[in-house]
Amino acid sequence: MEVLWHTLLHALMITGFVFMMMLFIEYVNILSQGVWQTRLEQNRWGQYLLAAFLGATPGCLGAFAVVALYSHGTVTLGAVVAAMIATSGDESFVMLSMFPKTALAIFTILAVIGIVCAAITDLFIKPDHERPFHCDTGFQIHTHETFPFFSTGAIRRQWSKCSPARGILAFLLLLFLIGVISGNLGPPVWNWIRITLMVVCIVCLFIVTTVPDHFLEEHLWKHVVMEHVPRIFLWTFGALLAMHLLIEQFHMQAWLDNNRFIVMVIACLLGIIPESGPHMIFVTLFAEHAIPFSTLLASSLVQDGHGMLPMLAESRKDFIRIKAINLAAGLLVGTAGLLAGW
Repeated sequence: MEVLWHTLLHALMITGFVFMMMLFIEYVNILSQGVWQTRLEQNRWGQYLLAAFLGATPGCLGAFAVVALYSHGTVTLGAVVAAMIATSGDESFVMLSMFPKTALAIFTILAVIGIVCAAITDLFIKPDHERPFHCDTGFQIHTHETFPFFSTGAIRRQWSKCSPARGILAFLLLLFLIGVISGNLGPPVWNWIRITLMVVCIVCLFIVTTVPDHFLEEHLWKHVVMEHVPRIFLWTFGALLAMHLLIEQFHMQAWLDNNRFIVMVIACLLGIIPESGPHMIFVTLFAEHAIPFSTLLASSLVQDGHGMLPMLAESRKDFIRIKAINLAAGLLVGTAGLLAGW
């Protein structure tokens, strides 16, 4: 029961953040009439730089944001590759605390490799005529949709006849906010991730409270909540639970031996798992000077913490493609590093 409860809370945190990012993106897209989305779609290198930056930020929140953009067709598959190569998940914090200078060097190298791999990915993998993910609506722009940032009169009228969608979303966001503030959702201590979750939740609560009924019903409820949230939660919860049981059942540390190449290959293979735990083995081994820098870098290239869990919900095909690209990059860089003696 403890495992189920912990997994449930973790899945709720991930799903809640992805939902809030989608909500915020929808809101900004309507306010700007899609101008930012059009500019981003037309600037591939801008996508790569943004995705690599978001991925390089410690934790998984930046990676989740990139997946949210991809699920609506705003960024390319290559941009997601850049984010997933650049991210090191929750291990970023551990690396910063154990060997900060080396960690910053790793983050920089990962971002550069991510951008290069993103360009190569989009050069050789053309987008499907039919998008593989299940979001058929994408970001919708209705030219007649205009609304002020804040209108007290409109807000009073909307809440005097509160729709079920507005009431449910406001209540759930309020519960999420209470969970974050109390430490039941997200990090148990106050750090930048917890503060980010709280701020994003407050902003989204403001959006749900103030937007017109049409935007709430068409863009948030029917599109984000009904299309994305259930699928993301179920896949995230299932993957987290399966990975936890797998790690507890098989002691992966016992697979390591003294052969550096085998250890590097194992590090890359374990990086396929959409979970932060296995990668911590190699962070600890590097900190104890048991493995070389190239092995830790290869492991960081392939693993992405929980960043790919929302993609697993959106498109299993793209999940496999991105993981295969990251694995190839990790094995190539790791092998070159071992041959070079670093």
